[in-house]
Amino acid sequence: MGKVVEPRLVILSRGPGLYSTMRLKEEAQRYGFITRVIDPMSITTAVDDDGGRIYHQGWPIQADAVIPRIGFSITRPGSGIVRQFERMGAIVHNSADAILLSRDKIAATQAMAECGLPVPKTISVASMEDCMQALRTIGIYPLVIKASEGTQGSGVFLVDDEARAISLLSQMFQRGMRPLIQEYIKESHGRDIRVIVVRGRVVASMIRKARGSEFRSNFHLGGSVEGIQLTKDQENVAIRAAGELGLDVAGVDMLDSASGPLLLEANSSPGLEGIERATGINVAGRIVSSLRARVREAKEQERSLLSRDIRGADSTESRFDLDEASG
Repeated sequence: MGKVVEPRLVILSRGPGLYSTMRLKEEAQRYGFITRVIDPMSITTAVDDDGGRIYHQGWPIQADAVIPRIGFSITRPGSGIVRQFERMGAIVHNSADAILLSRDKIAATQAMAECGLPVPKTISVASMEDCMQALRTIGIYPLVIKASEGTQGSGVFLVDDEARAISLLSQMFQRGMRPLIQEYIKESHGRDIRVIVVRGRVVASMIRKARGSEFRSNFHLGGSVEGIQLTKDQENVAIRAAGELGLDVAGVDMLDSASGPLLLEANSSPGLEGIERATGINVAGRIVSSLRARVREAKEQERSLLSRDIRGADSTESRFDLDEASG
């Protein structure tokens, strides 16, 4: 038998010392991956008819699998690197298209709403001239104004009156931002639910609670977290949201409203620290285990196709020998 070659994994991350990156690397090594953490912005890509090449510090990079931890500030160039790995045949947790869609909050909200998933009333405003109409459409204060791209609660504001809303929207347009205006769900003030979905299965869930008067509940803003048992409805909504956005790994955020769960967004690079501490679940291990299974399935399929080709070649050769003998 030939020597077993361990699969090669690249974790794309600008923060090798971040909790999530370190945990994924630790679990990847435990599952037998030869693992490298590479800053996506330090990668050079060469595109050609054969799928192209990827270089890092002058050396070509080959990978059987990739885990992209692409921050929102490098969404587009980072997704381009992910797409190059895809073209070269690597198995990727998540695809470039899924990352781009999930990061565009209005496009993601549209995709979820179009398939019947519950979302808060949301308006993407293109100009100051449309702001008054949008504010009147939402109709009730307070309301939420947020940037169309952002993470960990950045660019999200709770606004109590029209004057403050107009001022904030004006500032956002001056900075080249495209704001979203969203209805405020009073009964979920300062609380939301984060669900980690991996390949169509919920692996962990927690409730996040804001600190003090802060209405954003993000762990990185000092919010508290604790594990939670989802209802069947919440679980189904989270799984469907990840599926509709094409995400293999998703951190799905939802509110618990009077009418049931409402989807806020699905993050393609969810933080792992808060949810692993809150639940005691090895979320990084679940992510890596799923990826390892995909790599194994791909290798087995490759061997099966190769074996079929060899049998086909042998059969053709045997028929040729018989033809020669009968001649």
